[in-house]
Amino acid sequence: MSGWLSRWRRQRTLERRAIPDPLWQLTLARFPFLGARSADDLRELREMATLFLAEKEFTGARGLIVSDEMAVAIAAQACLPALKLGLHWLDGFVGIVVHEDAVVARRQHEDEDGVVHDWDEELAGEAMSGGPVMLAWRDVDEAGASAADGYNVVVHEFAHVIDMRGGVTAGLETTDPESDRGLWLNALADEYEAFADAVDAEEETFLDPYGATALEEFFAVSAEAFFVAPRELELELPVVYELLRSFFRQDPARESA
Repeated sequence: MSGWLSRWRRQRTLERRAIPDPLWQLTLARFPFLGARSADDLRELREMATLFLAEKEFTGARGLIVSDEMAVAIAAQACLPALKLGLHWLDGFVGIVVHEDAVVARRQHEDEDGVVHDWDEELAGEAMSGGPVMLAWRDVDEAGASAADGYNVVVHEFAHVIDMRGGVTAGLETTDPESDRGLWLNALADEYEAFADAVDAEEETFLDPYGATALEEFFAVSAEAFFVAPRELELELPVVYELLRSFFRQDPARESA
């Protein structure tokens, strides 16, 4: 698509599908970690959320009706990690499935000895390559309160979307350790290993211990805290905060009121 046509379609979408001001203000009030951002950030976020809503398809599971209020709440939080990266980082999928509450998924894993293990896992969200992204509305709805604990299911799942889109945590063994990417990735891996050791030692951590299960989960769990409880993350894990500040090109500990 030519540049002028792309710009024309973008502007037309922003004009015709603009998020109504009362609905946008309600969203900012419900989620203070959004409302605290600068006026420039909020203008960019509102535009990105408008374009996001035009591109994605929301489906309510088991008869759940996804209202405009719900869709805007999800869109604003989903776009936050991509705010300075660009909306194209959220490409590669269309569907967002919203459940009323967490869902139980049956899991299976074969260990090194060939023994198959089955278990049930409760999920508040899940991002799959190519989509869809699944979210539990209960957790989305409570994001304003749960921010104090560094928890945000939307940011978590869309951090995974960004990771899968750009291979953010991939290639640890094959990336040149002296390259900029190699230095960044190895520093993140070192922080992950230290965090996993702390969890294994049953130390109390601000981050959700689930982040100790894999490097990609550590990235997603850290991203949650980075955007909704940045000062707490910076205090406990200053290196992780700096790594995410560099990657996301945002500094929420200072950009928020």
